[in-house]
Amino acid sequence: MTAPGQAGSEPENPDEVNQYAGGGDGQQVPPTCYRHPDRETWVSCVRCGKHACPDCLREAAVGQQCVDCVRGAGQGTRQPRSAFGGRLVSGAALTWTLVGINVALFLVELAKPSLASDWGLLGYAPYSTGGPVQGIAAGQWYRLITSAFLPPATGLGGLGFLDILFNMWALIVVGPSLEQLLGRVRFLVVYLLSAVGGGVAFFLFGQQYVLALGASGAIFGLFGAWFVVARKLRLDIRGIGTIIVINLVFSFFFRGSIAWQDHIGGLIVGALTTFAFAYAPRRYRTLVQVAAAVAILAVLVLLVIYRSHQLTSQVIF
Repeated sequence: MTAPGQAGSEPENPDEVNQYAGGGDGQQVPPTCYRHPDRETWVSCVRCGKHACPDCLREAAVGQQCVDCVRGAGQGTRQPRSAFGGRLVSGAALTWTLVGINVALFLVELAKPSLASDWGLLGYAPYSTGGPVQGIAAGQWYRLITSAFLPPATGLGGLGFLDILFNMWALIVVGPSLEQLLGRVRFLVVYLLSAVGGGVAFFLFGQQYVLALGASGAIFGLFGAWFVVARKLRLDIRGIGTIIVINLVFSFFFRGSIAWQDHIGGLIVGALTTFAFAYAPRRYRTLVQVAAAVAILAVLVLLVIYRSHQLTSQVIF
């Protein structure tokens, strides 16, 4: 994860960040447009975070962008960055790559149904009486991530097809905007941590002998990420809030066939990770963002170790 320059190596460029100076009466001085210092404005570019007046802003797919970001021009010789420190990107290459991987593995799973049992999210159980114990507690930690790229193995006419259809639709709707706002590295970190977080939640609170599959944990993580980003940028959160509530209600209503633990876990991890990315102090942004991501991953690892020990020491088949 990168940010403009090295943390602490040089002072902030006054053209990039409006400084909030205190007035003589202790009140805060309103920020001004980075191109027109005589114009006060509280509106900032959703990509680089610079305050700009209406004449220097252009409507974008999400919020408004300054004319420099629209033209793709950086300040000085440094790589232009988004409001959250990521490199400015155009298009949604990573989002479409994730969609492609999910669809490709779904087709492979149709041809080889055993892939579901080999890669699915399983806590600790044998597939047959007297057979070897499988699952995360048996050391198969890879299931925490591989299960997030496979839908339920029910073929084209069952829940598996509906699962991947909804998840990929949601990824296509939410992914491109988040990829551009966070940058590809941060977006990928949020996606993968959310997928693992959902798997860990199911491992902790689900039934250890039930096989679970699907990208829902990662998708709910993106929902949580979008909620945090929208709050940070002061965008309307009613739409994404409604989507989250409806899907959570749906998850609990059909909890017998839907891994609601995965949804909750992905939502929480995605929101927490994005919160750390969005609200990291600008001066130490890279350090704080990396530390937060590593800390969240470390907590997930400790939870897996704890649950694995609990299952292997107490569960008897």
